[in-house]
Amino acid sequence: MQYISHYDSPLGTMLLASDDSGLTGLWFEGQRYFALHLDEERMEKDVPVLSDTRKWLDIYFSGKEPDFTPPLHIMGSLFYREVSEIMCSIPYGKTMTYGEIASIIASRRGTECMSARAVGGAVGHNEISIIVPCHRVVGANGNLTGYGGGIQRKIKLLELEGVDLSRFYIPEKGTAL
Repeated sequence: MQYISHYDSPLGTMLLASDDSGLTGLWFEGQRYFALHLDEERMEKDVPVLSDTRKWLDIYFSGKEPDFTPPLHIMGSLFYREVSEIMCSIPYGKTMTYGEIASIIASRRGTECMSARAVGGAVGHNEISIIVPCHRVVGANGNLTGYGGGIQRKIKLLELEGVDLSRFYIPEKGTAL
């Protein structure tokens, strides 16, 4: 069974979803791939993981780094879960490029290279916004592309974490606009 709840963030209403194992989804309403894999059968209920997620979000949006993470249930392919794990390792207030994530995966797999575009596809389909911090993933040249919640939200999230945005730019066209 999946459970849902809502959260009114400073950047818009969010939908939270969980199963009995952990948080399965956290989306800004209207974002790209909104509730993509949410079950038809679900119940609006305040289960502990959703309550913990709202507490985490309260701390985060107050401008502080939460000192806990609600239980996560990241589903999808091995590659998607691997990319998600790496995103979770990006420290608060820091960024990482798609290419850096691809290099980590290539190194782990003992291969010469991995496609940064493939990483971008996995990052773009992140179902647990903010907690799995896809907003911290940027282009190698400072391009702020690739956030399903929209480029303005990505900027606000990075600003909230104290990231110096002077070295980044907004692309004239792309998936984040």
